[in-house]
Amino acid sequence: MAQDPIDAKVSRRNFLEVSSGALAAAGATSVAKIAGQDQSAKPASDRSTSDPGPANQSLDAQNPASGNPPPTDAGGVPPFKYPFALGHKRLHEGGWSREVTVRELEVSKAIAGVNMRLTAGGVRELHWHTAAEWAFMLYGSARITAIDADGESFVADVSENDLWYFPTGIPHSIQGLNPDGAEFLLVFDDGNFSEFATVLLSDWMAHTPKEVLAKNFGVSQNAFDRLPSKEMFIFQADVPGSLEADQKAAAGTRGLSSQDFAFRTLQMPLTKRTRGGEVRIVDSSEFKVSKNIAAAIVTVHPGGIRELHWHQNADEWQYYIGGKGRMTVFATGGRARTMDFQAGDVGYVQQTLPHYIENTGNTDLKFLEMFKSSLYQDLSLSEWLTHAPPELVMAHLKIDRATLDAIPRDEVVVMPE
Repeated sequence: MAQDPIDAKVSRRNFLEVSSGALAAAGATSVAKIAGQDQSAKPASDRSTSDPGPANQSLDAQNPASGNPPPTDAGGVPPFKYPFALGHKRLHEGGWSREVTVRELEVSKAIAGVNMRLTAGGVRELHWHTAAEWAFMLYGSARITAIDADGESFVADVSENDLWYFPTGIPHSIQGLNPDGAEFLLVFDDGNFSEFATVLLSDWMAHTPKEVLAKNFGVSQNAFDRLPSKEMFIFQADVPGSLEADQKAAAGTRGLSSQDFAFRTLQMPLTKRTRGGEVRIVDSSEFKVSKNIAAAIVTVHPGGIRELHWHQNADEWQYYIGGKGRMTVFATGGRARTMDFQAGDVGYVQQTLPHYIENTGNTDLKFLEMFKSSLYQDLSLSEWLTHAPPELVMAHLKIDRATLDAIPRDEVVVMPE
């Protein structure tokens, strides 16, 4: 039977090699640092897990798998969770920002994230980055502007569930629109990146002599008497007028850019839908300008599970949008750890490490999977086991043929099918 094109998208297998970097990631923690693997000392009763001393009950309630881990957890796996709620919030008139980088989450070496809020009229000032920027709109609406590599302008409005992508060095801005501005997630392809380290228009001008500015722009020095003396970063301004007016003014005689730096996820068909949930995969095959960041937008219904799988081409950076979930990451050396997640949390899984994500709440669990790669790739445990010699698999798992035959032969993504 011909393969369904939707399934073909999910099970993209146009690769035959695993890089040495991927192998290194699988064993990222050296053998010398691996904690003991003794699984025999598990508590035999609830009394053994009691904690009568001082406790942060709110945090304990949010992290039950850390206080009383499943008996299958073993060894020392470094934390792979950091809530944005613990991040320092940088407050401005016009909005705020907070970040999660490798400094907050040590394992997050490939990707950093910023959560930002802009009021109606609030401006993230004209700037560019030393890293590529991928964004997901969480709330409200905003106007984004940029020029492409040919100096042609781009102006567009984005709303909830829309994306944008600006390559390294492409100057851009973001401004909140009526009625209540916007909140969004920014993802950068460098775990060391920081929003504090961007090239800002105001900062650049403040550190350039006025006589140089006058020569550069062909105006008098007096024209710059009111220049800000330091960076603006986020500031309050009037809500912009119509999109068409801004596009016309920015285009000038050159016209608008032929590149679309924005992407409307709800206008693309679902990549996969099952009884357990759904997924949209957005990479360079769909969003043409996104050359270095790929994403999956995953929804898991109550009782469902993002199946056991791994990603062979990149680390996975996660952002939890809604609901409650639990993820177990299996590492080398017989180590495994389970952690709980909820809205606003960041998760991270190193390249090639097996994991799953289970919905533990009574509402949909929605999260982003982000990858420093132009293409989304993964492999599921089910498709591996059903595409190996049956006798070999049954000998490993001590299961009968009926059980093996019941396992899905193709990647499901979200179980149940």
